[in-house]
Amino acid sequence: VSLLNALESTRSDEGWKYVEVRPRTSRDVPLPGMSPAQRYCFHGLDLAPELEELFRRFDKNSTQRKIRRAEREELTYEEGHSEALVEKFYPLVLRTRRRQHLPPHPRAWFSKLAECLGESMKIRVASKDGRPIASILTLSWKDVMVYKYGCSDERFHNLGGMHLLFWTAIQEAKATGCREFDLGRSDWDNPGLITFKDHWGASRSELVYWRYPAPVAPTAA
Repeated sequence: VSLLNALESTRSDEGWKYVEVRPRTSRDVPLPGMSPAQRYCFHGLDLAPELEELFRRFDKNSTQRKIRRAEREELTYEEGHSEALVEKFYPLVLRTRRRQHLPPHPRAWFSKLAECLGESMKIRVASKDGRPIASILTLSWKDVMVYKYGCSDERFHNLGGMHLLFWTAIQEAKATGCREFDLGRSDWDNPGLITFKDHWGASRSELVYWRYPAPVAPTAA
């Protein structure tokens, strides 16, 4: 509460229109006058079980099958934060954002992430016969690995490239002592993405962003 009070004081001093608080859980009671601004679906995978148990909890008809398909296809895997990997990653970003009818992030954004975050950021690329077909970007902080960005060439979705990348990242997170693999937020009106994350055995919860002061409700004319 003291942190929120300090934010409100700063908002008043700086003349900000509002302060938005984005807690990970709903345990923190918002200050009087705050109201929900946005709601999302959040997924987190508990890494306490053994790898065999984690794999067993994956959906058999999609996730497990796609991982095995990727292994049969002998997809190649690369990871790191080099400019060479940014070069392979970014065309897949452009392709995916175009497919989603969304503007892409600037290429320089990913280069700067690699430069500033170093080993705590990894670009992971799956390729078929030398052609990059899927890629994800993960961040690591303390005992959590976070899935931040994902992109792919839809012409090769049946090969299981994305599933191979997620499974490899989960195995690494487990091996390095992480307690959770954070799959991030999803819009509630994106059932396809929510189902994809459900299929990894991740726990689902609601993520609420709070705003102060609460927006003024429109009055009837």
